[in-house]
Amino acid sequence: MSAPHPLLLDPILQQALREDMGRAGDITTDAIAPPHLTMQAEFRFREGGRLCGLAAAERTMMLVDPSLTFQSLAKDGDDVESGTVVAVVTGSARSILTGERVALNLLARLSSIATVTRLCVQNAQPHKVQIADTRKTTPGLRILEKWAVRTGGGINHRFGLDDAVMIKDNHIAVAGSVKEAIRRVREHVGHMVKIEIEVDTLDQLEHILSLPPSLSVDVVLLDNMTPDALKQAVAMVNHRLVVEASGGITPDTIADIAATGVDVISLGFLTHSVRQLDIGLDVAPL
Repeated sequence: MSAPHPLLLDPILQQALREDMGRAGDITTDAIAPPHLTMQAEFRFREGGRLCGLAAAERTMMLVDPSLTFQSLAKDGDDVESGTVVAVVTGSARSILTGERVALNLLARLSSIATVTRLCVQNAQPHKVQIADTRKTTPGLRILEKWAVRTGGGINHRFGLDDAVMIKDNHIAVAGSVKEAIRRVREHVGHMVKIEIEVDTLDQLEHILSLPPSLSVDVVLLDNMTPDALKQAVAMVNHRLVVEASGGITPDTIADIAATGVDVISLGFLTHSVRQLDIGLDVAPL
């Protein structure tokens, strides 16, 4: 899976570097490392996982110092074992040490998301269901975290509030009814915009399915339903809509959800509850 375009990637990395360097830069490294000292360092996985973020790590180092040499020994999407060196960076010791933490933070965060997404995809087999993320991402890192989900074999839900309609309980409360909420949406959006509506009971689903074609939706999200209720919902929909299950799903419970016949399973877990992989930058002899 290709990394985000530099026009999208660079502002995120620049902000992260500015945050880390503060007002005076890396005063520790500047004091210890002579200006002309060169070094070589290796990005090493200290536990196994799916690699994601190597392109971001390389770009981080290049933003710090374009004269650095970054050699990739693997590629985003590879499954690597503990001890694997995935890249080597060579050049100014000051530059490498200054960019180290931001590069490692991104590499570990994105590889962690890709790894747990891969696990969810594996646990959901052999059922024909897609594993999707949510908008429960780290502020400022959504583009990168959704890239990591794709690298792990998942798909992306909407990127933001502007690329699809999702009618939730609070929207229905504001509109006064399901019918009125859908009617207002249909009048507001164009024909290219898909509409999803969230329900948490079978009665609500039955009401959605009984609406006239002028108030139809494209996707129904079944929120926090039991596997038995999900099976009933899938039978009720009978392929008329895309059926998505969500709400408190984890890698441990995803197999039971996948077996219900839903089309999509979305998990906030992928981006808000992953454990950070242990990845380090080790100095190596030139």
